[in-house]
Amino acid sequence: MLETKPSKAPPTIYLKNYQAPDYYIETIDLHFELGEKHTTVHSRLALSRHSKADSPSLVLNGEELELLSIKQDGQVLSKKNYYQDSESLTLLQVPDCFTLEIETRIYPQDNTTLSGLYTSSGNFCTQCEAEGFRRITYFLDRPDVMARYTTTIVADEKKYPILLSNGNLIAQGKWDTGRHFAKWQDPFPKPSYLFALVASDLARIEDEFITLSGRKIQLHMYVQPHNQDQCDHAMASLKRAMAWDEQVYGREYDLDIYMIVAVDDFNMGAMENKGLNIFNSKYVLAKPETATDTDYENIEAVIAHEYFHNWSGNRVTCRDWFQLSLKEGFTVFRDQQFSADQGSSAVKRIQVVNHLRSYQFREDAGPMAHPIRPESYVEINNFYTLTIYEKGAEVVRMLYRLLGTEGFRKGTDLYFKRHDGQAVTTDDFVQALEDANNTDFSQFRLWYSQAGTPELRISRIYDPEMSTYTLKVKQTCPPTPEQPHKAPFHIPLAIGLLDAEGRDLPLRLAGEAEAITGTRVLELRQAEETFVFQDIPCKPVPSLLRGFSAPVKLYLGLSNEEYCFLLVHDKDHFNRWEAGQQLAIKILLGLVEDHQQGKPLILDPAFTNTIEKILAGDESDQAFVAQILTLPSEHYLAEFMTVIDPEAAYKARRFLQRGLAEALHSTFTTTYESLAGTSPYHSSPEEIGRRKLRNICLEYLMTLDGPDIKSRCLQQFNESDNMTDVIAALSSLADTESSERKIALQAFYNQWKNDSLVMDKWLSLQALSRRQDTLTIVKKLTQHPAFKLTNPNKVRALIGAFCQGNPVRFHDPSGEGYRFLRDYILKLDPLNPQIAARLASTFNLWRRYDQNRQIIMKEQLEHIVNSPRISKDVYEITTKALG
Repeated sequence: MLETKPSKAPPTIYLKNYQAPDYYIETIDLHFELGEKHTTVHSRLALSRHSKADSPSLVLNGEELELLSIKQDGQVLSKKNYYQDSESLTLLQVPDCFTLEIETRIYPQDNTTLSGLYTSSGNFCTQCEAEGFRRITYFLDRPDVMARYTTTIVADEKKYPILLSNGNLIAQGKWDTGRHFAKWQDPFPKPSYLFALVASDLARIEDEFITLSGRKIQLHMYVQPHNQDQCDHAMASLKRAMAWDEQVYGREYDLDIYMIVAVDDFNMGAMENKGLNIFNSKYVLAKPETATDTDYENIEAVIAHEYFHNWSGNRVTCRDWFQLSLKEGFTVFRDQQFSADQGSSAVKRIQVVNHLRSYQFREDAGPMAHPIRPESYVEINNFYTLTIYEKGAEVVRMLYRLLGTEGFRKGTDLYFKRHDGQAVTTDDFVQALEDANNTDFSQFRLWYSQAGTPELRISRIYDPEMSTYTLKVKQTCPPTPEQPHKAPFHIPLAIGLLDAEGRDLPLRLAGEAEAITGTRVLELRQAEETFVFQDIPCKPVPSLLRGFSAPVKLYLGLSNEEYCFLLVHDKDHFNRWEAGQQLAIKILLGLVEDHQQGKPLILDPAFTNTIEKILAGDESDQAFVAQILTLPSEHYLAEFMTVIDPEAAYKARRFLQRGLAEALHSTFTTTYESLAGTSPYHSSPEEIGRRKLRNICLEYLMTLDGPDIKSRCLQQFNESDNMTDVIAALSSLADTESSERKIALQAFYNQWKNDSLVMDKWLSLQALSRRQDTLTIVKKLTQHPAFKLTNPNKVRALIGAFCQGNPVRFHDPSGEGYRFLRDYILKLDPLNPQIAARLASTFNLWRRYDQNRQIIMKEQLEHIVNSPRISKDVYEITTKALG
């Protein structure tokens, strides 16, 4: 580990420099004495040399540690035998095999970084991924050092009656001093990033799960006592995930107990520590009065994600942090599969792609662009990115599509069997899929090493005399500074061709004996390729990239009429939605141009008629209809602008919403009224779909700003029995200049001011409002009791929501939004560098805006970089943004 310099130039870590550790740690015994002012940690490590390195020294990682003593094979070491710096402890002379005992003192109550051991709401908890364990004790804190852990926790019995760690409880007892202890042992070797400890006064909810082999698994969830009634959905989701993983992947849980602890202060969503998952409370707690349908869906997905990590991340883990997508991309794909099986698979796929294109594509086009297996980093926390997670999942999905369900299962079975208990690489994962299916993915591996979003430009020719239809495909990938030239990718392109009635035509390529009806997958491998389909009786409408079969940008040049046809007729639900999105993008870009040129904005009647047909149609999946009615976001629209114009994007989208609401007022009103629900609340896919469609109708109607609809909106707010409908109404009211807005916001606050998670929604709704005075409101809210700078959820709910979710107000030409963000990045950085860096990434695309905005954003970046002693996290983001 290189020493981090106190200057502005921290070292860069490179994949090409990876070396296996000189030593491995076979076992570690940890003893924690938890105190109200400080905590003492005693570790006993059994080390053995596993290399022929010439140096007799050993370098251990450690940060913010007070070293009390060191013993080597029972002998106390004097200071001449070791030295320390801010990030390491170096032992100068060590044998090939030895025992090392280290005693350190740490201060969890003062740890605002929320990395290592810290306190949240008076409870002790840990977060060790990626490099938090080094803030607990000196250690080889890297994922390829896997040890068996035994952990003893000692604490005040009254204050901390619950003492938890990884594995199985093997001993517990009381001491005369009013303290007690618990001893845990994890039988499976694991890297230090999976270590967990919790000491708390929490309520325990118990259940059990019977595995396919008949083993009984205890399921425990720990939450604050007043939240016990909000765990049913999380527990049910966990049991569904356990059953699904057995059925779909053949993975059975391996310990006798599985525990989840919910904490209020957490940098991430959740953490898959072996046997003891620690969760951000927002991804555990849910009841209809306080959680929306989206909360319910997110809880189910995150609970499943962390459980699935037990095999794809824990039993088989990463060799180094460059391989992060090995566990995260694969596990995100698995949780997406699970979620699709629980509800509407079409809607789940749409939601995933919408998020990917709105945000990950922006990441690919910005200064932090990197492959899903990066080549270098300064601070690993900055690489927990959408590229690693979401694009990583898309790469696994392509492998799944190329191999098919059976082939992919054969490959993953071999992967888990071959590498159980090992720390491996993305190449090892792909190799297992290849070996199990006797195939070659050499070219496909470029997805792991090349950055950027590939682009497909497709031309089409129909020859009525020869009855042939030709697709000419050209693939490119924009250059990046580190990779100016990109080799062609191996891309699965799923396609269909529709006849005049909307039926899929049989598809037979030249030279093939038989046609395939329905979707077929073309495997692109060259920079330019031509596909000629035979026996096509009429000019078809192409349905390309079905199911979003690859994370690419598709340029096809369909007419408005063809998009309307696909929107109504395509059998592929994703492509039906996509046709509507691309048609809306064309219309919105035209409106943007008209606005910029001072021309009057005019509604497209053909688009209006198509939307009316969809709204009044007989589609049974109401959640899918709601997705079709949702216009492309301002973020996604910006992807199509050479120079991003936030104001024009907002006004064009708002005009189209309002125009549709005016033209289809009666239809929206009738649909809204027909979808009124009855108590009690249900979280079934059908009921979720009903609420989604009803509330999108309300959103359209509220753009008309009439007193009748405001009254109806306030009525929904007052009379609804569930948070989904309450938030939908309050969100629409928050955008208005009305007495109803003030009444609703105050009533919501009065009712929920003691519920921290619900208050996050209250903060976000106001931060996302498109009102002119939103920044003024946000600034006032930073002083409100509901906001707390040291709580990541609060920061994301208010500052993150405004700066990253409200482009028209954040990008006000005055630059006040930019200066506001700068100030809070600098306030946060000393407290929590991870959260500060994520906020700093908001400036990444500053070069895409007009000159005035560029100048002001650049000034803020330079101000941050020139500030004294910024963290490595913020330094890396801001310097890369500046180039």
